[in-house]
Amino acid sequence: QVQLVESGGGLVQAGGSLRLSCAASGGTFSSYAMGWFRQAPGKERKFVAAISRSGGNSDYGDSVKGRFTISRDNAKNTVYLQMNSLKPEDTAVYYCAAAYLRTSGNYYMGASLYDYWGQGTQVTVSS
Repeated sequence: QVQLVESGGGLVQAGGSLRLSCAASGGTFSSYAMGWFRQAPGKERKFVAAISRSGGNSDYGDSVKGRFTISRDNAKNTVYLQMNSLKPEDTAVYYCAAAYLRTSGNYYMGASLYDYWGQGTQVTVSS
């Protein structure tokens, strides 16, 4: 059983930056591809970014490409989401998720394919 704990959310002005962290425990972190999703009030959960087990491959949702960067440190069992040039429409609860994968270079973009989820961290961007 993998436990995921997000941190780093908060209130920031438009144009600012935040770095989210997600610390994993209870499993072999390097066996899991990791993803970030977000959910705004009244809306469905949406894909933000994903990274492969090794960290060599990653992908992003269209709305965050060029502004957000996902990374991971397997020695620290942590995945990060660096968010720059934040916009009010980035306001949401951000969740990290873990997916067990046998292949090191793959990742998932679909929320239903992830096995474990964190409790979420609120990000609010003011205009």
